[in-house]
Amino acid sequence: MTVPAIDQFHAITISALAHRLAAEGRSIIHMEFGQPSTGAPKAAIERAQHVLQTDPMGYWESQPLKARIARHYQDTYGVSPEADQIILTCGASPALVLALTTCFVPGARIALARPGYVAYRNTLRTLHMEPIEIECGAAERYQLTAPAIAALDPAPNGLIIASPANPTGTILPGAEMEEIVRICKARGIQIISDEIYHGLSYGEPARSVLEFDANALIVNSFSKYFSMAPWRLGWLVVPPEKIDAARARMGNLFLTPAALSQHAGLVAFDCMDELDGHLETYRRNRDLLLAAMPKLGLNHIAPPDGAFYIYADIGHLTDDSLEFCKRLLLETGVTTAPGVDFDPIDGNRFMRFSFAVSTDRIEDAIQRMIPWFAKQQPASPG
Repeated sequence: MTVPAIDQFHAITISALAHRLAAEGRSIIHMEFGQPSTGAPKAAIERAQHVLQTDPMGYWESQPLKARIARHYQDTYGVSPEADQIILTCGASPALVLALTTCFVPGARIALARPGYVAYRNTLRTLHMEPIEIECGAAERYQLTAPAIAALDPAPNGLIIASPANPTGTILPGAEMEEIVRICKARGIQIISDEIYHGLSYGEPARSVLEFDANALIVNSFSKYFSMAPWRLGWLVVPPEKIDAARARMGNLFLTPAALSQHAGLVAFDCMDELDGHLETYRRNRDLLLAAMPKLGLNHIAPPDGAFYIYADIGHLTDDSLEFCKRLLLETGVTTAPGVDFDPIDGNRFMRFSFAVSTDRIEDAIQRMIPWFAKQQPASPG
């Protein structure tokens, strides 16, 4: 078996260029990553500072944090996983690896939406699994649909759901999610649901797959809503019969999450007022960017129901989104993500804007981009 080839995460390359330009004295606005510009909640930081002074720490799995996460599912979704079903991880990325290796063997076929988060496809390939990408365009609101999953022949071994989704921010309505679950149960398809953007919705809240399927594995993290991306703390919810397998993989591959992060994460659950204030900032940023899109000549976007992204069609301006985003950075200082990260087939004509930064940075970025976009020439036909 050969070592699989995987694609670069091009937004990381663009971000590295942006940081080099900043070191040279350029004014840079970072809108390339889904990374909140706000820090961890104040009380969480205070708790971490106290722990640093009083506790030598070590390898540790916080039982109070696991219990608090389990209670969060009861309070938010009306479902009641046991605390032992919560596997604490070093962020959502290891949680995804645990979920995939707990449920599937090399060669497994796993369906997912296209466009979708770049690491789904590349993690599957790294694990010698086969990504089965389902094209999801404007007609499907850039989301998975039950008929598309029903039409897969043969049925895949697994399905990755993301709602709100990256890069689009689209949310699956509860009725559609329920129908997807029904089809997956009937066809023996194991569901892994990435719910990292839960808590970041601008209309109806996102539903958890756990409401419809107790056998699903749920990936989540403190990185987005909790504004704790650098703390590298996440979790995986597993059904009871998979607890031992998931724990064995966590212990052998990653040991435990950082003890300091676990202390802070427990306190973060008591900071909802502060965190909901961040959500209102994102809402303002979203409204500003949505109002600016026509001024940029970008009239075809995915509906940003949640998360903090706008995924825009730039096909009238370019068929090379990577080069387009690099030019935008070099000429305006605004850093964005090329669509080729999220869609290897059609992503050459899309780009993603993250509005997880401060509102004044969004306003500045818009003022820089309007004249720049006005100067861009339409792409040559064909």
